[in-house]
Amino acid sequence: VAVEESGGGLVQAGSSLRLSCEVFGRIFNSGAVGWFRQVPGKEREFVAAIMWSDRSTYYTDSVQGRFSISRDKAKNTVYLQMNSLKPEGTAVYYCAVDDWSETDRMSAPRWYGDWGQGTQVTVSS
Repeated sequence: VAVEESGGGLVQAGSSLRLSCEVFGRIFNSGAVGWFRQVPGKEREFVAAIMWSDRSTYYTDSVQGRFSISRDKAKNTVYLQMNSLKPEGTAVYYCAVDDWSETDRMSAPRWYGDWGQGTQVTVSS
């Protein structure tokens, strides 16, 4: 399975961006697709995830109400709509696929087997 992110860029605080994650290969109905972000010197941080089968969504507290994750099953693509961006949201954003997921493991990077190369998001103040 190959994963490719796109949509990053440089924006001002308060702006919006939509990231896309295209998955080349099968996503199992038992699986999930997650978004993570990382800044230099820090661990990769969970942002949001979506269950492939029923579209259940999960968010880290800091983005709840501002970010929205969705999927287009026909296109094997997951989107992360990011509104009201803040400077602390500056990071490389990664998309990843977990073939078999459940609620209590969706936020842990170690369960995701396939990762993209990441897309840079920079939010200026």
